[in-house]
Amino acid sequence: MLVNLREILWLAQNHNFAVGAFNTPNLECINAVLAAAEKLNVPVILSHAQLHEAVAPLAQIGPVMVEAAKRAKVPVCVHLDHCETLDYMQQALDIGFTGVMYDGSTLPYAENLTNTKKAVAMAKNYNCGVEAELGALASREGGEAVGSGPVYTDPEEAVVFCAETGIDALAPSFGTAHGIYKAKPVLDLDRVKVIAERTSLPLVMHGGSGVSPEDYRKGIANGLRKINYYSYMSRAGVQAVKALLGAEDVTFFHDLALAAQNAMEADVEKALRVFTGL
Repeated sequence: MLVNLREILWLAQNHNFAVGAFNTPNLECINAVLAAAEKLNVPVILSHAQLHEAVAPLAQIGPVMVEAAKRAKVPVCVHLDHCETLDYMQQALDIGFTGVMYDGSTLPYAENLTNTKKAVAMAKNYNCGVEAELGALASREGGEAVGSGPVYTDPEEAVVFCAETGIDALAPSFGTAHGIYKAKPVLDLDRVKVIAERTSLPLVMHGGSGVSPEDYRKGIANGLRKINYYSYMSRAGVQAVKALLGAEDVTFFHDLALAAQNAMEADVEKALRVFTGL
């Protein structure tokens, strides 16, 4: 069933778990995520990142995501991830997305604040929840570096930002990075706890792939209610295709797609078990 971001985060908050948010730039990803969530009977978020526009145009993949969510047996939010322009956000709202994440984290604070306020006002007309980011990760969505390291979120600044914008969820920077980790990340999870307590909002982990189960659990205990996860799921699909091509003389592309889908489903299930404490 299709639900909005506020509803799904309310479930996570009240049952002390984190909902998994998975980028789904193709049908195999959508099927893998929903199959795993329905198997475990847990809520889930299907996400589309603006970065993936060239891979899967929002106008094409968005309606597919919304329809799949409506047909699902579990609560599903369809969410726009790392939206950097309000025009693009409007497209998602018109399609029927029930969550949007405006990302002004690389902008000056005042500009991020102003644009986030506009995003909240836009989404209100669609009964759509809004997530925003304060601070900046060590890499952008897709693994592109943006500097020498993360810009950690200031808890005091977060309190003001959340109060003035009226957002429903905050993605703070506390040491994660997008993409595949080359070394174990060092996370400031105490900062997460302080921000969660001071803002009283559900917090979001970006760059969630590759974090240890122990750090996931501590982060959830400290207030993380949404964990973004894509890179390692996608890698699992690639590894399955490579294995199949190495073992068989494959004729049909759909056999490769199904192998990737099954492997991604198994990876998503593993992640969801950690996020929900199953």
